[in-house]
Amino acid sequence: MNNRLVRNGFMYIVLAVAILVVLFVMFNPSPREQNVPISTLLAEVQAAADRGSRPQIQLGGTRVSATVDGRTMTSVVNDNFDIGEQLAARGINTGGEQVTVEFDEPSNAPTIISILTSVLPLLVFIGLLIFLMRQAQGSNSQALSFGRSRARLVTANRPKVTFKHVQGVDEAKQELAEVVEFLKFPEKFTKIGAEIPKGVLLVGPPGTGKTYLSKAVAGEAGVPFFSISGSEFVEMFVGVGASRVRDLFEKAKQSAPSLVFVDEIDAVGRQRGAGLGGSHDEREQTLNQILVEMDGFESEQTVIVLAATNRPDVLDPALLRPGRFDRRVTLDLPDIRGREAILRVHAREKPLDPDVDLETVGKQTPGFSGADLKNLLNEAAILAARRNRSVVSMFEIEEAIDRLIAGPQRKSRVMSAQEKRVTAYHEIGHALVAHMLKRSDPVYKVTILPRGQMGGYTRLQPPEDRHLYTKSFFEDMLAMIMGGHAAEVLVFGEMSTGPSNDIQQATETARRMVTQYGMSPKLGPRAFGRREELVFLGRDIAEQRNYSERVAEDIDQEVSHLIDDAHRRAMDILSRHNDLLDKLSERLIEVETLDAEEFTLLIDQHQGRAPLTTPDLPEPAPESEPMDEESTEAPDIKLPPNPKPRPAEGAV
Repeated sequence: MNNRLVRNGFMYIVLAVAILVVLFVMFNPSPREQNVPISTLLAEVQAAADRGSRPQIQLGGTRVSATVDGRTMTSVVNDNFDIGEQLAARGINTGGEQVTVEFDEPSNAPTIISILTSVLPLLVFIGLLIFLMRQAQGSNSQALSFGRSRARLVTANRPKVTFKHVQGVDEAKQELAEVVEFLKFPEKFTKIGAEIPKGVLLVGPPGTGKTYLSKAVAGEAGVPFFSISGSEFVEMFVGVGASRVRDLFEKAKQSAPSLVFVDEIDAVGRQRGAGLGGSHDEREQTLNQILVEMDGFESEQTVIVLAATNRPDVLDPALLRPGRFDRRVTLDLPDIRGREAILRVHAREKPLDPDVDLETVGKQTPGFSGADLKNLLNEAAILAARRNRSVVSMFEIEEAIDRLIAGPQRKSRVMSAQEKRVTAYHEIGHALVAHMLKRSDPVYKVTILPRGQMGGYTRLQPPEDRHLYTKSFFEDMLAMIMGGHAAEVLVFGEMSTGPSNDIQQATETARRMVTQYGMSPKLGPRAFGRREELVFLGRDIAEQRNYSERVAEDIDQEVSHLIDDAHRRAMDILSRHNDLLDKLSERLIEVETLDAEEFTLLIDQHQGRAPLTTPDLPEPAPESEPMDEESTEAPDIKLPPNPKPRPAEGAV
């Protein structure tokens, strides 16, 4: 590309210089010369010599020039012409007293200039024509390459990502390690009649490492690796995508054994017949070509296709059948050991303080994906650099966790004393109810410092990862969620807008208990409503009702019963521990943040299980950056800090 730019630039410079030379030759004013007979020239010279003006005569070959009083006259003579005899015959002294005679060697410059004047414009025109033809030929080649594949070939001189850089997905690594091993040692499999899958589909939520794992396969395989996005196949012109598919697989076959990675294959692999274009739709033609190419490999050619998507539910069934994508590898969110391993990988190039415990950080981040954990350590490093520290401490990491869960701290937000008091009682209501319930997660932090759109929040830390949830766990979680609302009603006698998000979260949880999990004694173990959802994106697209109006009324009654019972339990707990509620709230107003240790110590002191010593005030946190803008939301509205799709992960 750079050579082409240099070559074109050189051509432009040459053309510009040639045009300037032609213009200079054609329009440069030359001295005015008058062609006269030799007799006239000699007469003018004699007259000037008589006047004493000393004319100048130049003789070169057959050309005689004389300069008289600023005028130049030229005559053409034969080879036998003798200027000395002619001047002596007229009585003119050639010794330099009356006239100056100079003899010049004959020059071809006028002839060359005249030739260039006539020929150079023609040469410039021909050169310009050739240049335009070459440019047109280049445009035609670009047009012809419009249907070629844009896949990027991963070369060996790039920094390699290997399987040791990928953690938390051990089963997926094992599946893909077999693909790499087949490419390196195919005889190990072929001697017992085994065939390697022609296609491997990586599915999972965003950020779980699908693309990163494919880079590790490229680094481990040591074979040509072609990478392309699914959207690069689709163009406005019909047939271009299919042409690019053919070109991609042709290159892969020529480089076999090789790997082809198609990222976000759902952009081109959606089910056919779902669009408005019918059978002539460009996307469908591209998909048809992919189907043909994947199931048409010759036996002696080894081309394996890797593809990644988080929407496997929309892929065409013909694409997922054996013979095309034989193997599906699911990458889920990492567990606690996987999170710790991922943190260790991304912490290799970051100087960590000795007090940093990555196992504790892994416990504090349930529901985080690999991309979230990488971003977490990067945010912590940015905070440490902002505070001019040479190492990343546990304080920056915990601050980064709060930023990712709830948003940046907003110290610029001004809260009145009454709002601060209401927020403190609200958050302590959550924390105290959670502490008193057996099946609720332990309280990790309670704060009334505004973050993001929240006036304060309570963060719980699950002691271990959960995959099964019981009805009693959901009931305790509902009571904890309603603890903030109950505290406001109990202490202030009225409700505010603060618990609005709590109510929404409790309603959604109770409705799922009734309609999805079959946890209603009255309706029994039944599922109500047919849902279309994005499996790995955690969103419902639509719900189709498959029950009557009477059943819908029963569902509403059961949801109301669950929420009312949770609110009653929260009110009962807070009423029995009213003094403790006041003590914890006043302490929270004083220090603004209570960690798990101080929160538990205050409860033990109140209940007589710990010595009555006032805990030391925590050190003031360094000021956050001043660029955080204040939200226009109502100050008491509190959103859930952890937006992960799992129903019972940690925070309120």
